[in-house]
Amino acid sequence: MDRSGEVSALHYDTGKPVKIKFSDGLISSVEEIPMSDELNDIFVAPGLIDNQINGYRGVDFSDPSAGTLRIRMAVDAIRKDGVTSFFPTIITGSHDNLVRIFRNLARALQDDEEVRTSVAGFHLEGPYISPEAGYYGCHPAEFIRKPSWDEFMQYQDAAAGNIRQVTVSPEIEGAMDFIGRCVRQKIIVSIGHTNASASQILEAVDRGARLSTHLGNGCANLIDRHRNPIWPQLANDLLTPSIIADGHHLLPEEVKVFCQVKGPDNIILTSDVTHFIGMEPGNYVFLGSDIVLSADGLIKNPVLNCLAGASLPLKTGVGNVMRFTGYTLGEAVNLASRNVTAACRITGRGKLEGGMRADLILFHMENFNMSVKKVIVNGREIGSQSEN
Repeated sequence: MDRSGEVSALHYDTGKPVKIKFSDGLISSVEEIPMSDELNDIFVAPGLIDNQINGYRGVDFSDPSAGTLRIRMAVDAIRKDGVTSFFPTIITGSHDNLVRIFRNLARALQDDEEVRTSVAGFHLEGPYISPEAGYYGCHPAEFIRKPSWDEFMQYQDAAAGNIRQVTVSPEIEGAMDFIGRCVRQKIIVSIGHTNASASQILEAVDRGARLSTHLGNGCANLIDRHRNPIWPQLANDLLTPSIIADGHHLLPEEVKVFCQVKGPDNIILTSDVTHFIGMEPGNYVFLGSDIVLSADGLIKNPVLNCLAGASLPLKTGVGNVMRFTGYTLGEAVNLASRNVTAACRITGRGKLEGGMRADLILFHMENFNMSVKKVIVNGREIGSQSEN
C-alpha cells in the first residue's frame, strides 16, 4: 500500500507555509513555501497523542467482551478526531476480567494492522489505587487492592508485554516496591487517585515515578488546603502531570496555574475520554452506578458526587489551553503531541521533522475550536471530521 505523498499548509508552530513530503510512511522533508490563498487558514501539525482513552463512541476498552472488530471501530473513530496514537486505558476491575481485557487488546494488536499502528501501548489505571472515598473517584471500590507483582505479571503476560503505563497510589502497602519493579521493567509509573503525603510522593519519585495522572482530579472534594497530594506533585520538577482541559475537570485558573508552574515542556494533555463520547445526553449506567451525561459533555455520578470520566475529545483540550492560559497554538498542540512522546517514551512520532512517522492532521482553528479536515496516519489518509 502506497504511503507516500505531500501536504501543504501553515506550520502549527511557526505559522509559516510549508510543504511536507513523506515516503513509505515517514516524513522525508519539511520545506517553507510561498504563501497562497488556499493555505491562509489551514494548519498542519503532528497527529495528537493521548495516553488515557478509556473508550470511544460506544466501545468501552474495559469491557471484557470487546473484541478486535469493536476495538478497530474505536480506533477509526479516535483517528477522525485527530488522535493518531494513544494508550487504551483499563481501569479497576476483577482479576479475571482484567486478564480477559488485556488478552482482547493484545489479540487486536496482533490481528489488525490499523490497531497496531495507532495503539502505542496500554495504560493500567488501577486497581492499585487509594481505597479512600473520593480519591478512587468512580472506580469500583470492591476491586481496589494492594499491588501484587505476580498478579500484575499475569496482566502483562495477557497483554503480550504491551502495558506501558501504570497508575499507582504510593501510600498503599507494597506500592513502593511495586513502583521500583515497574521502573526496572521500563514501565512508566504515574501517581494518581492518591491521598499520599508529600514524603510518600517524594519517595515514589525517588523510586522512579515520573507522571501524575490527571492532576487535580482523582481527589476528594474536600481536602486540607496545605497538606494534600496536589501541591507536592505540582512542586516536583521530575513529575510531568497530565491534565484534562475539557472545561469540566479543572477550572480555567487551575489549568493556567498548572501550566505556568510546570512550563510548556513539562505538562501534557489527556482526554480521559470514555465510550460516552458522541452519545446522546441522558441517564446511563456506568461501572454499576447511575450517571448523567449533560448536553455540555459533563459526566456526573450523583451518588458518589464525582465526575465519571470525560466525553470530549483531546482537541477540545488544545483549544481550551489556548483560551485559559494564553499559550500559542504551537505550545498547546505540543502538550498533546511532542510532550506526550517524551513523557510516555513513544519514539518516532509527535514532530514535523524528517524521519518521523507521517502522522499528520490538517485543521482550522476558529474561536479556539480545532476543526480537523484531514488525518494522515503512517503516510495514509484515513478520514476527517469537521465538527468540534
